[in-house]
Amino acid sequence: MKSSEVLGKKPVTGLLNVNGLTALAGITGPAILLIADLVGAVSAEHYSFVQHSISFLAWMPMGWIQTIGFLAIGLLVEIFAAGLFFNIRRARGFSFGIALLVCFGFGLLLIGAFHTDIPGRPGTVDGAIHGAAANTAFWLLPAATLFIAPSLKNDRRWQSLFPYSIAIAGFALIWIIIYRVWLPPNLSWFGLYERILVTIEVLWVEMMAIWQLRLSLKAKPPVAGESARFPAIKHYG
Repeated sequence: MKSSEVLGKKPVTGLLNVNGLTALAGITGPAILLIADLVGAVSAEHYSFVQHSISFLAWMPMGWIQTIGFLAIGLLVEIFAAGLFFNIRRARGFSFGIALLVCFGFGLLLIGAFHTDIPGRPGTVDGAIHGAAANTAFWLLPAATLFIAPSLKNDRRWQSLFPYSIAIAGFALIWIIIYRVWLPPNLSWFGLYERILVTIEVLWVEMMAIWQLRLSLKAKPPVAGESARFPAIKHYG
């Protein structure tokens, strides 16, 4: 057994090992973002869930909540990606998929750190960075999912999530393309469109993290001589 596998099974606090703690990061991040969006939008007068973008909440009275939401999920996705890297038997493309997931998390950090421009006012550097990050990050998650999916299919512990991962990635990509190709730039229900996209993408992170937590709770701590019962795993990533 590799040292990383032994470390992953060794309890750190209570019943949780390193794998469980990184899974909790993946579970918590999406929840914080969605709760922050809900609280910020409900508290903002004249703000519309359907019409206005999530990013525009940053300019509302409680916009700091939205900023915290994106910063939190960005950081926690990075932690979760590190844990996921050591928890799936790697098929070809897996490492690249994890790298894309890390970039997705970094993009969310940029979205939170730099505010979008206010409509009708001159553009800013912050707004340009925010726009570039937003336009890129939500392509990265479905791409990461598709590169990670073959490894899910090849690892019997994760096989159950393979069809869901393909479905989520496919829906996200089609949803993005529909807006880019057929829908008008000044879409009257852009807020709803964006929330559907964000929710479906962070749902994949949530699903994967819950599954990893489940596996970590089922794993037994390593005992002396246990490594002899585990053949080496060939990695392709």
